[in-house]
Amino acid sequence: MQRHAAVAGQFYPGTREQLQSVLSGLVPAVPEKRRVLGVVAPHAGYIYSGAIAGKVYGRIAIPPAVLIIGPNHHGAGAAAALYPEGEWLTPLGRTAINPRLNTLLQHHVPFIESDSSAHRFEHSLEVQVPFIQYLRPDATMAALCLGHGDFAAVREIGKGIAAAIRAYGEDVLMVASSDMTHYESADSARRKDELALARVLAFDPEGLMKICHDEHITMCGVIPTAVMLVASRELGATQAELAAYGTSGDVTGDNSQVVGYASVDVW
Repeated sequence: MQRHAAVAGQFYPGTREQLQSVLSGLVPAVPEKRRVLGVVAPHAGYIYSGAIAGKVYGRIAIPPAVLIIGPNHHGAGAAAALYPEGEWLTPLGRTAINPRLNTLLQHHVPFIESDSSAHRFEHSLEVQVPFIQYLRPDATMAALCLGHGDFAAVREIGKGIAAAIRAYGEDVLMVASSDMTHYESADSARRKDELALARVLAFDPEGLMKICHDEHITMCGVIPTAVMLVASRELGATQAELAAYGTSGDVTGDNSQVVGYASVDVW
């Protein structure tokens, strides 16, 4: 099964040459790469959030296997939808779904279903793929699209992912795809996002979900981020660092209604 790019030419350039050129400007050259378990990376159009994502991708060592975890913006398909075997296409080429990792995820992760329909038009996972292809062309991937859930479900999914990665026996990078506060003033977005990011950096996935609920923080990838934090903690991660933060207002000059973006690495 092939998953054709749904937002090439919209969220990022639609030709190989243009995409490579844009990525070369977004991803800084960092000589010493950090080995990490997970990252948070934004998923807006590259003109808005690409430099924030590029900052974290540029400083990490991407292993041969990547698990991308993104939110389900459209509500289609299964609540925990794992893309079946096949490959994802972007203007940079093909990235194969890792069949062994997929099998282990299906075995260890509760609630998970093999389902392509949730992924068909979902941009949150797709926009991560060109970064991975650009930096690690031989990487294989698994793609998990998550709807809403309570912390009990998040904890079980995260622990299941950790068990699957342990059984895989090799490094797997987890990418939690998320933007931050949506459509508030830049000052309001930054205040709210600092609250949410403090919970991320403290390895407090339950606290992250609570603060987003209590403070009405519209972090669309709160569930993927919380899942990644649970799994990373299970796998021994103890440190997290903010790589970059910004808003769409930094690009447009309009700070009255912005979207916030952050990138974090976890190791």
